[in-house]
Formats: sequence, structure tokens, C-alpha cells
Amino acid sequence: MSKVSTSHAAVDLPPVLGVCGWSGSGKTSLIERLLPVFAEAGLRVNVVKHSHHAPTLEPAGKDTARFRAAGAHEVMLASPWGVAIMSEARGAQQAPLNALLARLAPADLILVEGFKHEAIPRLEVWRAATGKPLLAATDSGIIAVASDSHPECDVPLVDLDDTIAVASFILQTLGIDHGAISA
Repeated sequence: MSKVSTSHAAVDLPPVLGVCGWSGSGKTSLIERLLPVFAEAGLRVNVVKHSHHAPTLEPAGKDTARFRAAGAHEVMLASPWGVAIMSEARGAQQAPLNALLARLAPADLILVEGFKHEAIPRLEVWRAATGKPLLAATDSGIIAVASDSHPECDVPLVDLDDTIAVASFILQTLGIDHGAISA
């Protein structure tokens, strides 16, 4: 557990790992493949996804959109299938990652996609097919590279197509007791 400070109090957090890489490299797909592996191992995992787009809970004209347009600071949509909370920024600066993490339910691990300038350890997803340079060459926060090829790098390299190997690497590196991980 690590402690983070928010504007309210210090909060204990589980290990946090960023998943970074160029657009089209497979970050979301990797996280999507990792989640059932972690769940099968009995781990509870939260995910934070950064977006450059304005999110919506419901389409324009539906209740939550109407509440937001009317000036609500936060709107919670609750149903038997899940809960979503939308906080309005209304021109304010984006909340820092630590404040967002502190709002999450308890978990064994938090995966973060985006927030590439935050001081958290990151796993780079890299594919030669993107034609983009390896971020690990210049970013000291990247602790490993998951790739479908063999780029030359100074950090550990994990086979992007071997989800079990990537999951095991993450848990071992972050010191999370996970027992046996299987396909």
C-alpha cells in the first residue's frame, strides 16, 4: 500500500501501475485481457482511464444529462447493474490522479491508462507497426516494455501476446501476492 495525499486526508492505496504507449499500440486491449486473469487469481482490480473527450452518462435529454446541464456538481446514476458518478469540471483544472485514485473502492491493484506524466511506474505497450519510437528510451518512469517484437531497451521486455507472462510480471514486480496465475 502507498499513501497519497488528497485535499481531505492521506489515503492508503494498493499498488498502481500505468499502462502507456502510442495510440493504436494495444493498451486498452492488454488491460482488457489482463482483467479476467487477475480476477481468476482472486484479485480485485480497479482501472482509471484518461480521455481527451467529454464523457457522458446518458444521451442528451435523458435525466443525468439534464441534471448536469442544470448545474449539478456531481450526478450519480445507480442501478442494480452498477453505479456511475459524473463530476462536472466546469472549466476547473482536471483533478490530480491521486485525488481520483482516492475515490475508488478498495482493490488489490489499480491500472491506469493515460496520465503519462504522473510519477507512477508504467508498463509501455509498444508495437513496431505503429512506426513510433520506444518511449522507454527517454522515459525513466517506464519499468518494462510489453511488445510483439524485440525492441532494444534497457528495461525488462515481456511478450505482449503472452497475457499470463505480462500478468505475472506485473504482480511480481509490484509485490502483489497472487498465488498461481493460469490461462
